[in-house]
Amino acid sequence: MTNSLTGKVAIVSGANSGIGLSIAKKLVAEGAQVVLTGRRKEAGVTALAEVDGGDNAIYVIQDVAIEADWKHVVEETITKFGKLDILVNNAGIGGPNGYIDQISLADWRQLMSINLDGNFLGAKYAFTQFKKQGTGGAIVNVSSVGGLKPIPGAAAYSSSKGGTLMLTKELALEGASFGIRVNSVHPGWINTPIVPDAIRATEKQQQPSGHFGEPDDIANITSFLVSDDAKNITGAQFVSDGGNLLI
Repeated sequence: MTNSLTGKVAIVSGANSGIGLSIAKKLVAEGAQVVLTGRRKEAGVTALAEVDGGDNAIYVIQDVAIEADWKHVVEETITKFGKLDILVNNAGIGGPNGYIDQISLADWRQLMSINLDGNFLGAKYAFTQFKKQGTGGAIVNVSSVGGLKPIPGAAAYSSSKGGTLMLTKELALEGASFGIRVNSVHPGWINTPIVPDAIRATEKQQQPSGHFGEPDDIANITSFLVSDDAKNITGAQFVSDGGNLLI
């Protein structure tokens, strides 16, 4: 622990479990005040207990695909902590998915509304607050190696994550003159319950590293990117995949 984020206020979407929860824990451990968001109240109570941030962490119920929820989250953040310095757009889903001729338009739109629209809305309201404050800010969008290479049978997912990559670069360009930095993190297979049991063993064996990553791997990268140690990094993509992109 370096307390590199002391005095910073962060929002982490999709922080009920997995990568989002690990990111929230890491930011609190580094001294930040953190707003965790998610769709389930009960899971939020459990997440807050695990984060163990005391008065430095709160949970706000949110559906990232709903614009009014983003406005509410930012308002609650300002009410509780007085400002916003960091946004981590982590919330996302892996499916429904399939080959392009198997995906319904409704399924496509559902996935996009969370994985891509949610990132757009989060950035929109974070940018608004950052500019209002005039003190800059940092955003990390959690994408995927699926946003860097195609995954057979995952047309919707890969498209949403590729969109997140390009959104990140556009936002980095738009935000640079305002002191707003925006970067993306691209996990490969991470050891969370979201990995289907049916493919877990096979995918693990196929990794060049021979193992899955852990949520803390993504949390550590994210903590660095939103800190002042990364003050000259924007529009960049950071991969943590055990060599998955090499195959």
